[in-house]
Order: sequence, then structure tokens, then C-alpha cells
Amino acid sequence: MEEQQSTPPTLHVEDAIATIRLNRPAQANRIEPEDQQTLIEHCQLLAKSPRVRAVILTGTGKHFSAGADLTTLLESTEESPGTELVVNPFAAMVSAVEHLPQPVICALNGGIYGGATDLALACDLRLGTPAVKMFMPAARLGLHYYLDGMRRYVSRLGFNTAKRLFLFAENLDAEQMLATGFIDRIVPADQLQDAAREAALTAASMAPLAVQGMKAALNDLAQERLDPQKFALRESQCLRSDDIREGVKAWKEKRTPLFEGR
Repeated sequence: MEEQQSTPPTLHVEDAIATIRLNRPAQANRIEPEDQQTLIEHCQLLAKSPRVRAVILTGTGKHFSAGADLTTLLESTEESPGTELVVNPFAAMVSAVEHLPQPVICALNGGIYGGATDLALACDLRLGTPAVKMFMPAARLGLHYYLDGMRRYVSRLGFNTAKRLFLFAENLDAEQMLATGFIDRIVPADQLQDAAREAALTAASMAPLAVQGMKAALNDLAQERLDPQKFALRESQCLRSDDIREGVKAWKEKRTPLFEGR
């Protein structure tokens, strides 16, 4: 049997859709330190791209991701024992995904564990197969989760569900993940990638200034960090844009609008 290739996350762009793929199937797509930096670099590239209007995040093989490699995190703390505060570098990678201006669709092709659960929560839409399941083992491992991740859990899933997952390490199957809001829809495995692309194409067809402005506002509202002045500027930019004129004109003419993001 041919050995599966193990690489950092890959990035593929086709038309207005970008796909980021976790690509270490032999390790259940465990996210290594170099993977974290690669994913941040992919996000930096996409954030500057006027061409890309939606992003799909998925994994290779039967798992979405087993989360972070905690061995390297422990090694980094041992190298600087005199430092009072330790920064978990995984947090910066997840924040890079959350802060992408484009809508991000997470196609959960399999099991999702540990820090990878937060990576999925940083996305804007989560689709999962009937076999998907999740587990947050932080307390069992002695790990205190980082602040932004706990905020995402509370804002996306609610206070009580976050407590169940962090303090009692409950395992959730696909139906339970759907009930808690961890996934938005269950999709047959053979239709997952098509469903993710369909959602991405829908998002890409919207007015990018409006979509990106509202995404930023919704994320800020969820974490109680909304700047009213920035919000007002984004709203005003859309009201003065060519896109809103095109949108209203297309609506009246009963045709598909052609948005240019300006």
C-alpha cells in the first residue's frame, strides 16, 4: 500500500474559491509547529487577495484534525523556565483564520479533536459528515486553554455547552454537534466537498464589501469588542459603493448582479 504523503497545509485557488487542506493523514492531520506558520502565511496571502471571495478549510483522509502537537509546546516552556507568562502559539494561527475577510466554510471530513475544534469554530460555516465526532481533552491532559479559544466556545456554543466540553470532556457525535451548533449541517460523506463548494460559491456571489464588513462586525460583536466608529465607516463605505448601486439595479432588472468590491 502506498504511503500517504505528509505535508504542511496546502493552498489551492480556483476562480474565486480558495481551499486550505490539512495534509498529514498518517498523523490524523495533527498540526505541527511548521503547519501553524504555514497556515498563518496562507491566511496573510488570502487576506490581501481581491480575487478570492470565499475559503474552504478541510482535511485529507478520514480525520479532520487531531489538533496541536503538545509535545513541542511543552518543550518551548521548558526552554524558558523563568518566563512568567507562556503564549500558546496555536492561538495566533486560529485567530488568523477567524480574521480572514472572506467567509470560511469548514468541511469536516472526519473526527476533530483538541485545538482543531477551535480552528473549526473560527470558521463561518461548518459542514460535517454523519461519522464526524469531536472531543476536547484539555482538562484530561492538564492543559489550560487559551483565552480567545474559550471566547469562541462561549460565543458559538453557549456557556453551558462550553462548560460541558471543557470541564467534563464530553464526546459529541454528529447529531449532538448539530444540536449544540458546532456544525450547521450534516452532509453525506460523498457530498461533503460539493456542498462546501456550493456554499463557497454562494458566498462568493455576494457583494464583498458588505459580506466582509458584516463578517468583521459579527465576529467583533460575538467577542464584545465592536468599535462603533469602524462599524460606521464600513457601513458608510457600502452605502457609497458601486456594489450597492449594482445590487439595486440588478434586483430591479431581475438579473444576477456583478459585484466588483468597490
